[in-house]
Amino acid sequence: MYMPPGAGYAGQRTDGLAIAALVIGIVSIVCSIVCLGIVLGPTAAIMGFISRQRIATSGGAIGGGTLALVGLILGVVGFVASVGWFFYVVVSGAFNNSAATPSP
Repeated sequence: MYMPPGAGYAGQRTDGLAIAALVIGIVSIVCSIVCLGIVLGPTAAIMGFISRQRIATSGGAIGGGTLALVGLILGVVGFVASVGWFFYVVVSGAFNNSAATPSP
């Protein structure tokens, strides 16, 4: 009986946590202007870290290490961008209020 190559085994499945880390990392960057990256960034970074650990200990049964790494990096970038935006708004608001009040 003829069996085509590759038909005798199942492929490597991608870790769902890695996909979730990637998606939440992207959302944390997109929503960093409204300061949601402060919450979503660490969430994506933690999920990406846990996913990388699960992939490393699976013995090759689970894939998606690159997705987890990119999700982790995007989470950190989203967090930093959101914190930077927050401080920019606070500092620029403080300078605008002091310049707008007339001195006696």
